[in-house]
Amino acid sequence: MKDTCEHQAECLKKIQAILDGGATEEEKEHFKLNMDICRPCIEMYKLEKCIKEALQGKIEKKCCPEKVATAIRSQIVS
Repeated sequence: MKDTCEHQAECLKKIQAILDGGATEEEKEHFKLNMDICRPCIEMYKLEKCIKEALQGKIEKKCCPEKVATAIRSQIVS
């Protein structure tokens, strides 16, 4: 098992994409293979997952008023 990761910044981006549901199947597969051999990636994954879970438990979800959503959409399109 590797104790250092030469691509730590790139791996962190992939980990965040995986946890956010934005990773491609290729990225997921690459990470699964890499995670078995790279200790820093395993630790980063665990830490990022814990942070995400902790934040989700603390956040109160509220609906955004349609008027606000429409205003935001119009500014993005402009």
